[in-house]
Amino acid sequence: MAATRHCRADERDAILEIVNAAAEAYRGVIPAERWHEPYMPAAELDAELAAGVRFWGYEDDGELLGVMGVQPVCDVDLIRHAYVAPASQGRGVGGQLLEHLMSSATRQVLVGTWAAAEWAIRFYRGHGFEPVERERAAQLLADY
Repeated sequence: MAATRHCRADERDAILEIVNAAAEAYRGVIPAERWHEPYMPAAELDAELAAGVRFWGYEDDGELLGVMGVQPVCDVDLIRHAYVAPASQGRGVGGQLLEHLMSSATRQVLVGTWAAAEWAIRFYRGHGFEPVERERAAQLLADY
């Protein structure tokens, strides 16, 4: 049975596995100086958790298939690190996670992605998000 739920502390390795496997899509797409191996090292995940990112997971038959983090910052919630295991992509996992998070949102929700990640932009647009102008994006990045 499928469920969207908070990720547990003992799922740290599973979160890293999903993020790093799914992030392969960015190889050769994002600026070379921003790509590294692994894409998200364990220390970076630990820092994100310490900074208040709370991960939600989509589980089916006991297997974590996708993750999406939410970080409250000032007056908004930021969607952070949204990834679906490659074998589960295109099956609605990311959409279920995002819809769950949006249904419980009480503040403005912002999401950022790489400008060259056309698939990610299509995904977020399909769920009601709209891109902002480059100048506004730069200001949001500075603010949050």
